[in-house]
Amino acid sequence: MEATILSSLIIREPTLADQSQWLSLWDGYNAFYGREGPTALPPETTESTWRRFFDPEEPVHALVAEQEGQLIGLAHFLFHRSTTSIPSTCYLQDLFTSEAARGQGVATALVDRVSEEARARGAQRVYWQTHEDNLQARRLYDRIAERSGFIIYRKVL
Repeated sequence: MEATILSSLIIREPTLADQSQWLSLWDGYNAFYGREGPTALPPETTESTWRRFFDPEEPVHALVAEQEGQLIGLAHFLFHRSTTSIPSTCYLQDLFTSEAARGQGVATALVDRVSEEARARGAQRVYWQTHEDNLQARRLYDRIAERSGFIIYRKVL
């Protein structure tokens, strides 16, 4: 089945016309991580995120996975400086595929394309994180990348 999905899969930058389909995936991504209902992102955050993809001054970028006119995946990534290397580093912040597309190579294709974009911009590394309970994604990530060994902490301000 993977060959069928991948043979008609297109990885591309979103267009303004994609907003409603992107929003459906974005909502699914946020729900997956518990950001729904009373803990949902404010609408202005979602709108700002969408606008950033089309602002050439922003370091935030997006890709979508399309099959037969339907968006089935998204990847959001950004570039930032590092104190440990001169070239910029690429952070793959969001990666999500529709439930029906999971396990069929869509996420791998998105990660590969983000990696191509990062390489083209001179980055030497792409990194991302996932929740420790996201076992399906972790099986993929363990195949296509190496674990850094770092534990992430955050302090909400």
